[in-house]
Amino acid sequence: MKAFADLTEREVLALAIASEEEDGRIYMSFAEDLAARYPASAKVFQEMAEEEAGHRRRLLDLYQKRFGANLPPIRRANVKGFLRRRPLWLTRNLSLDTIRKEAQTMEFESARFYEKARDRATDVGLRQLLGDLAVIEKGHVTAASRIGASLLTPDARSAEDATFHRMFVLQYIQPGLAGLMDGSVSTLAPLFAAAFATHNNWKTFLVGLAAAIGAGVSMGFAEGLSDDGSLTGRGSPLLRGGVCGLMTALGGLGHTLPYLIPDSLPDHFRIATGVAGVVAFFELWAIAYVRARYMDTPFLNAVFQIVLGGAIVLAAGILIGGA
Repeated sequence: MKAFADLTEREVLALAIASEEEDGRIYMSFAEDLAARYPASAKVFQEMAEEEAGHRRRLLDLYQKRFGANLPPIRRANVKGFLRRRPLWLTRNLSLDTIRKEAQTMEFESARFYEKARDRATDVGLRQLLGDLAVIEKGHVTAASRIGASLLTPDARSAEDATFHRMFVLQYIQPGLAGLMDGSVSTLAPLFAAAFATHNNWKTFLVGLAAAIGAGVSMGFAEGLSDDGSLTGRGSPLLRGGVCGLMTALGGLGHTLPYLIPDSLPDHFRIATGVAGVVAFFELWAIAYVRARYMDTPFLNAVFQIVLGGAIVLAAGILIGGA
């Protein structure tokens, strides 16, 4: 993936054209999906899609004047810092509030992209066009926030508050949840394998501690290097990486700490393993709740993905350790 700062003006303009085309298709998909349920909101998305098509034509005209007819094959997926869009087949039957949040995030990111691109442009015409598009996209953030406003509480109708909340989820909740999921699930197998293989609390604790710290460092670096935050507003890579790494380590340490019970105590292994199992159970259910609460995942789906997956990993660790 290329960093945004390394793109040429030709690549920036080609990326803007491809982005407008993709966003237009997504808005038309939203409009088709909402037409039967919320026709007024569907009309708003249809108008937004038509406006994105107009932006694309303006950008394409300017590109052809400056660089000719050949567009380099560059997409947002090729540039570090962009949020991933949902595939079109996953935008069907979403709730109106989820679609509204998705649209706000798209327009917020687009406005930031045009502002960054405008600041780097040297051509006067290109600079003016990018600045105009940045202003238009900011207006779309407000328009998106009004979609379905009658279904929201008065305090939630402010576009600024809604966008801030969405960015808070992307900056803190998302990396923290990803870390907690990885730390809680990935360390179950090595921890319980070591426990049932050694029946020694201290050795098991050392294995769990090493697994938790190793996973924390790995996830922290992976999150920090995945996005520099310059376009998405997701915040400092150092901060996000720290949040993700810390939550990964905590997720692994939660069910590791019970093995600090001294081996000299009666039934030390049985007590530690029982407590660790209970802690792991509550960890997985807490993750499922947070995923359902903040990541627009149906609760039963979250339970199936997290709790059942964690139980399988736990069983695998016990079977391997007891072999």
